[in-house]
Amino acid sequence: MTQSITVIDLFSGCGGMTQGFKDAFDYEPLMAVEWDLSAAATYSANFGESHMQWVDISKIEDARIPKADMIIGGPPCQGFSNLGSRDANDPRNRLWREYIRFVQHAEPKVFVIENVDRFLASSEFQMLLQATGPGGLLAGYELTYGLLLATDYGAPQRRRRTIIFGSRIGRIPMPAATHSPTDLLGTEQWRTVRDAISDLPRIPHATDLPPGSTQIFGTTVPGSFRSSELHLGRTPTAMSLERYDHVPPGGGRFDLPERLLPRCWREKKRGTTDVMGRMRWDRPSLTIRTEFFKPEKGQYLHPQWDTHDPANRVNRPITHWEAARLQTFPDEFLWCGSKIEIAKQIGNAVPPVLATAIANHLKPYLLQSTASDLSDSANSRFNSTT
Repeated sequence: MTQSITVIDLFSGCGGMTQGFKDAFDYEPLMAVEWDLSAAATYSANFGESHMQWVDISKIEDARIPKADMIIGGPPCQGFSNLGSRDANDPRNRLWREYIRFVQHAEPKVFVIENVDRFLASSEFQMLLQATGPGGLLAGYELTYGLLLATDYGAPQRRRRTIIFGSRIGRIPMPAATHSPTDLLGTEQWRTVRDAISDLPRIPHATDLPPGSTQIFGTTVPGSFRSSELHLGRTPTAMSLERYDHVPPGGGRFDLPERLLPRCWREKKRGTTDVMGRMRWDRPSLTIRTEFFKPEKGQYLHPQWDTHDPANRVNRPITHWEAARLQTFPDEFLWCGSKIEIAKQIGNAVPPVLATAIANHLKPYLLQSTASDLSDSANSRFNSTT
C-alpha cells in the first residue's frame, strides 16, 4: 500500500484544489483553512468538517500548524486581477505572507501557490523570490514557476493561472500539457463547451435554490445542494431577451443595434469586447468568473444560437450547474450557500482537472523522496543495532 501524501490546503475556498488532488489518489487532506463561511461549509460537505479551520488564517497559532508533506493554495488575488485595484497596499495581497508562515512551520517537501497571471509581475512575487534566496525565510526551497492554461490540462475553459512550485527535494519543472488545440502527438484534443454541457437541459428547472439548510461549525447555512439542483435560470427583461437574441456565437456587445445599447456602451466604442458575449459550442469557454450569471460581465450566454431559426436559440446566461461543469467539478459535488455565494465559489475555484494534473506531476517526486526517507531511516536503525 502506498503511503499517503499529507496535504494542507490554505485559502481553500470550496475545495477545487483538494478535489483535484484527491482525484489523483495517494493524497490525504490534513488541514484546510478558509475564512468564508459558505465556502468552508461547501469544503466540509465534500471532504469532512474535522480538518477544516473556518477562521482568519492569521489567527492560527504557530503551534497548531501540523507537519505535512505538501502545502497547496492560492492567497486571494483580487488585487492583482485586471478587474481589481492592483493596489500594492491591499491587505489581500499580503496574505501570501501567512502562506509562508505555514511553510516555515509545516516544513513541507513541496508547496504550490496558485494565483492570477499578473502575480508574476507583482512586488509580492519579487519578495517571494527573495524569501527563497540565501538567508531568506524560505531558504532551502527552489522555485519554479510559469503560466498554465487550464485548457492544456483538460478543462473546457481558457483560464490562465500562475503556478509556483517550491521544493526542497530538488527542482521540479512545470507539467507538460496533456491537451492541445490540434490533437498533437501525445496529447488529447482540447475539451469544448459542447463536451462539458451539451447533455444538460436547455430550459433550467427553477430560478431559486430548493429549500434546505445544514449545520456547520454550529451555524446554519443553505444547502447542501447537488450540482444538478443548481440548474437555475433568471427572469430577464424583454429588452435583455432582445439583446441576447442579436448575439451570435463568439459575438458580443458590438453585435447589438444602436437602439439596444445602454448609454455606457454607446459612449465606449472600444474595449470590454467579451461582454454580452455568447459562447461557442466547439471551443473552450473564456474564463468563468464569479458573476457568470450576468451576460453584461463577460461571454456567458448559452452557445445555442441558430442563424436561420430563432426558435432554436437559447437566450439566457449559463446556469450554476453549467458553470460548475465548465470548471470541471463532478456532478456529485455538494454546494452550500446562497446563489451568489455559490457562484463566487465556482468562479474563484481552481479547476479540479488542473489540480489533478499538477498532483499527478508532483506525485513521483514526493513518493521518491518518501521512499528515500524511509530507506535512510531503516539504515539508521540497522546501523544503531550493529
